[in-house]
Amino acid sequence: MAQTAIQQLEGCIEALQKGALTKEQLRQVIDALRRGGAGQQDLLYLQAGQTSVASQVIGFSLVEGGEVVEQHPGDPWPYETVLDAMRDGWRIVQFPNLALVPDENRPTGLGCEFILEKWR
Repeated sequence: MAQTAIQQLEGCIEALQKGALTKEQLRQVIDALRRGGAGQQDLLYLQAGQTSVASQVIGFSLVEGGEVVEQHPGDPWPYETVLDAMRDGWRIVQFPNLALVPDENRPTGLGCEFILEKWR
């Protein structure tokens, strides 16, 4: 499994403290950063009642390890609010598209969907 850039940097710090840091180790970190930090990206789609990160989650979808995680009726939702997900290390990569926010004067779209990512 590929190490993330952060894990590689931690290894470089340890090697530096031991006096064993090499140019090759630093180049590997640079390569990992060029690849986007390496690791596996997980995605979390949260539908909320409003555009606020503190609003109640009303639906979700999760992609973990490159696979869509199937949801079954009665399964607990991972977070009550988008803010709860952020506190757990998820980063917002897309805020709700205001053109799709439900409005009483036009048909509803997707609502307030937040897309979050986590790297592992």
